[in-house]
Amino acid sequence: MTDKKSLAPENHLHATEARWFAVRTGFRKEKVVHKRLSSKGIISYLPLYKVIRRYERKVKHLELPLINSYIFVKISKTDYVRVLETEQVHAFVHFNQNLIAIPEHEIDTIRRVLGENTEITVAEEGYKKGDQVEVIGGRLTGLHGELIEGEGQKRLIIRLENIGVGLEVEIDSKYLRKQKE
Repeated sequence: MTDKKSLAPENHLHATEARWFAVRTGFRKEKVVHKRLSSKGIISYLPLYKVIRRYERKVKHLELPLINSYIFVKISKTDYVRVLETEQVHAFVHFNQNLIAIPEHEIDTIRRVLGENTEITVAEEGYKKGDQVEVIGGRLTGLHGELIEGEGQKRLIIRLENIGVGLEVEIDSKYLRKQKE
């Protein structure tokens, strides 16, 4: 006979301790939701990256969401309903019906990756696709990831397990060290 408690969905909301959670927003409404949550006094984080779009007659500098239709909120149990009541918030992101908190270090990883402006290709010598590496210099020091290939170049991918995404970053090979297998 199975224990009824073990079948209950996991919920990481805490009565007093604020924790990070991912929230799904309306399509292209991330910035609007971020402003609305901030006006309610709810801590939210919208990771944005800069891109330059070149058109025939003009050049536009844009800031786009790193993960479409996602925003992160740091809340306790008392803020849960206030977040859901915010216009253009669709739902909290659940993993297998569980409301799982995102560890602070994964949010910090996103912040560090977005703060890193290096776009240097990884040198060919000594590294190959699939190598597990550690970053040993720069803002991303201490992060672990896997080298992948994309668009003819090698890049470092950092997997964020609790968010369910991977981030790709170009990084100079002098800042990498191969992990022992």
